[in-house]
Amino acid sequence: MSDFKRSQNRPEIICHMVQSIDGRVTGDFLYGEIGIRASEVYYEINRRLKGDAFACGRVTMESSFTGGFKPDLTPFANCDIPYEDYIAQKHDYYAVSFDTVGKVGWTDSRIHDEDPGYDDCHIIEVLTEKTPAQMLGYYRSIGVSYIFAGKEEIDIDTALKKLCNLFGIKKMLLEGGSIINGAFLRAGVVDELSLVVAPIVADKDDKPLFMDGNISEFRLISSEVMDNDTLWLRYERK
Repeated sequence: MSDFKRSQNRPEIICHMVQSIDGRVTGDFLYGEIGIRASEVYYEINRRLKGDAFACGRVTMESSFTGGFKPDLTPFANCDIPYEDYIAQKHDYYAVSFDTVGKVGWTDSRIHDEDPGYDDCHIIEVLTEKTPAQMLGYYRSIGVSYIFAGKEEIDIDTALKKLCNLFGIKKMLLEGGSIINGAFLRAGVVDELSLVVAPIVADKDDKPLFMDGNISEFRLISSEVMDNDTLWLRYERK
């Protein structure tokens, strides 16, 4: 499997998620006692898997790390920034934000979190050419790296090749919401599933593991009963 990934010139992608029995990944069930206990198991496994990077979409990054902060872009109103990839620094661990038009308001070039599975990650924004130049100027001013992967919509294949070639990312944990998970699945780049199943059924309106997914076959490689009746399932793509 690792030889295949190197030949494709992209990272190995492990979709690591906590979900309900019925396959939901968002909703109130995550904030009750059962969901919180399952999430603790999820974070423990995240530290155990330890990729070169983890990736989320804009909504997850804002809710988990920035609180929806919107920077003042006035100082960058007249900046003339070329639409070229910008590598602010190289690091040994990255937070990759798939953010079509650059809306995530980071305040630093690294994530600061009490969980060592996320703390001190250097931030990379994956953008399209629709991103305003002011936002590029802002990201440069705080030392956030960014790459372009498409004109109007993010091209997953292009993004992954750049992440591998420019930053040396060989293994990345996909920990996004339904939309970005679905985009990766449709692109055919989800190599493994790491699912932490909480012993609870979610609300009917909660979001599924993959939004607009397609038929994709996987093979079970391990199953383990964890604390508090939580189950850890691992699958690899057939």
